[in-house]
Amino acid sequence: MASDLTLNIGEALSGEGNEIAHIDLMIGTKTGPVGAAFANALSTQSEGHTNLLAVLTPNLLAKPATVLITKVTIKGMKQAVQMFGPAQYAVAKAVADCVAEGTIPIAQADDLVIVCGVFIHPQAEDNAKILKYNYDATKLSIERAMKNLPTPQEVVAQKDTAKHPFA
Repeated sequence: MASDLTLNIGEALSGEGNEIAHIDLMIGTKTGPVGAAFANALSTQSEGHTNLLAVLTPNLLAKPATVLITKVTIKGMKQAVQMFGPAQYAVAKAVADCVAEGTIPIAQADDLVIVCGVFIHPQAEDNAKILKYNYDATKLSIERAMKNLPTPQEVVAQKDTAKHPFA
């Protein structure tokens, strides 16, 4: 039942180069903390950080309703078009596919919302890679969030051997 899903968190990295995708997301009920963050994200805009809804195409909003949060300052139209084009579609498609596949139960899709942090590198060039990598990272983030992964035991087991790719 959706009312049991107050706040789940997912994260994933996919791809390489300047088109690499890193997704951080929260999924939960509209009436809980994720719902409040969702409403705040849509009502609080600032220059270079324009939050937007995930749509498959105009007038076809993803369900659960999903807001994309820019994780870097958008500087210029190229980056804006990448966020409002391939990244937006990738996130919306991943959300819709997760509902279609049952990762997110369809009966809960209207009761939940997603807040999705999206990274677009200022030097990204390949829109096809932006789309693929953001789709893959979003889908994996949702799958992990819905299963509460990683477990605390996995984190403890890997904490001394994990290698951060940017450290």
